[in-house]
Amino acid sequence: MAESTAVGEHGVVNIHILDDEKLDEAATVWHESRKSVHTAMGFESERRVTPEESRRVFREIIAPHNQVWGAFLGKQMVGILAICGSEIDRMYVIPSQQREGIGTALLDKAHELSPSGLELHTHQANEGARAFYEKHGFRTVHFGVSPPPESKPDVEYHWRPV
Repeated sequence: MAESTAVGEHGVVNIHILDDEKLDEAATVWHESRKSVHTAMGFESERRVTPEESRRVFREIIAPHNQVWGAFLGKQMVGILAICGSEIDRMYVIPSQQREGIGTALLDKAHELSPSGLELHTHQANEGARAFYEKHGFRTVHFGVSPPPESKPDVEYHWRPV
């Protein structure tokens, strides 16, 4: 369960758990991907978030509470999965590699880690993520509001095996 491989549009995607040395690279993937999608959704405050702030949050808040997995094409990290038990806390693919099978490979890893089910939250305005999760069998269970500082409408999804 330590490493997975999948064939994506542009070759073999290797997925493995990240050590401390790779966390800054993972934070960069998270920062760039999040900034792209949040800006597209009109979250103007996202423009002010610096890479340094993203690295701090990733190291101090995200990594200590999750297993962090990286998806690699060769030596380039192209996606991340932060998961705690059955809760997908973060899953991002760099914009230039989206719709290439990397998100599906990361989701397959999440299924492997939690075969009895998965849960996650995403913003209601994130139509791309919502379509992706729904395509992969996730079902809406609750509409709500994300915690501060965002405080934006969100949706909770669950996936259960058939």
